[in-house]
Amino acid sequence: MLKTIKPRTTAEIWKAGIGHLCRVDPHLARVITAYTGPPLDNQRRRSPFEFLLRSIIYQQLSGQAAGTIHLRFLALFPMKRPTPERVSQLKPASFRKVGVSGGKERAILDLARHARAGLIPGFAALEQMDDEQIIETLTAIHGIGRWTVEMLLIFQLGRPDVLPVADLGVRKGFARMRGKKVLPTPKQLTRAAKKWQPYRSIGSWYCWRATEL
Repeated sequence: MLKTIKPRTTAEIWKAGIGHLCRVDPHLARVITAYTGPPLDNQRRRSPFEFLLRSIIYQQLSGQAAGTIHLRFLALFPMKRPTPERVSQLKPASFRKVGVSGGKERAILDLARHARAGLIPGFAALEQMDDEQIIETLTAIHGIGRWTVEMLLIFQLGRPDVLPVADLGVRKGFARMRGKKVLPTPKQLTRAAKKWQPYRSIGSWYCWRATEL
């Protein structure tokens, strides 16, 4: 018997989340009021495999540098759509040519190996799994850590109650909206954001936005 599909951050959930966050956190309420841009968009244009591959390339690089390497990597494939089979056939020289390091090459090849073995669930299967099950499944892949899977949970699956406590942007935004110079530790952030439940993904989104205001 299938489990109940987990809720996504639909317009209805987003509206409820904003109302809840404004009631429980006046600092967050000010950011929500000040931000006039678009809400969080669930990015389903890429498969989970493509999302994780992109995340590996972006690790420990500035956005601009990572974006350049990612575009070069995509250009190696027809229609700029890498598949596990085609990625597995790449030679080391192809990775180096586009700027992918040896460590990331190993991670990408392990990702492709898992995908070819059917060990990376598709959207339908992921939606039957809870957050921790997905984290446990995907962090078994070399080069995929908890933060990467949390980004997939928020931006692809639209899970409304994910708190990426190790994310530098979330920590910076949290400190900024409170006028603090010292960033919260993951433990402090977890404790302070408990009142955001069950909408911590939306709270995290506005922490990111706080760094832009």
